[in-house]
Amino acid sequence: MRIIPAHRCVIVGVDGSANSIAALRRAANEAKRRNARLDVIRVAGDRGQWIFRPTRVAAWLRLRRLVARELPRTQHITTRLRLAYGSPAGVLIRAADRAELLVVGAREHAPHGRLLGGDTVPRVLAASPCEVVVCANQTQSELEA
Repeated sequence: MRIIPAHRCVIVGVDGSANSIAALRRAANEAKRRNARLDVIRVAGDRGQWIFRPTRVAAWLRLRRLVARELPRTQHITTRLRLAYGSPAGVLIRAADRAELLVVGAREHAPHGRLLGGDTVPRVLAASPCEVVVCANQTQSELEA
């Protein structure tokens, strides 16, 4: 039996790609519909890549600008921004342990002809403890419409 935590949340992984922007918008709509907090996570690779604090602050500010640009303030949803380190799939699966829904964007140009992108989406689909929504095949023109 799965117990829903007192603080309901929807998790979204964002990397700035068209599919992740579509995932951000979908997650915001789901959070509003579910009356849940929206947790926006940007995975920054290995901890060793970003040692200096100014770099982390700049990355967080870029994430904040992206979210502010893409989500209208009229939605009135509580949003939490988070930078994380490690494997994108591992970080999102751990975060999904406390979530109702995980929304991810598929990689646009997948190696070896995979429909769902690289390694992240298949791993998340296989191991996520909550529902998963995958946003794929978004183009810039579709996002502007």
